[in-house]
Amino acid sequence: MAHQVYTEEYLEHQNRIASLAKALAHPARIAIIELLYKNGGCYCGDIVAELPLSQSSVSQHLRALQEVGLIQATLEIPKVKYCVDKENWAQAKNFFCHFFENN
Repeated sequence: MAHQVYTEEYLEHQNRIASLAKALAHPARIAIIELLYKNGGCYCGDIVAELPLSQSSVSQHLRALQEVGLIQATLEIPKVKYCVDKENWAQAKNFFCHFFENN
């Protein structure tokens, strides 16, 4: 049985760092971020062609990264283009830097 974590008992920055860390806690997601940065953005099919993952797995990883705001999606009918959300990425870097520098 999974232990339920009550996130409201923690500070906002603690919850944010935890959600970012969870989103980055898979090597496929790190590879996707690197690919998006390298190419300035990609379609899901481009990512599938580059990584040893199925389309459904890539979509799940993209969704996890998008939910925490690390990437953004732009509808370019009939496809969706993904790229790193540079503002949120900079904020994440600041959260992690502050955390590691002060602990």
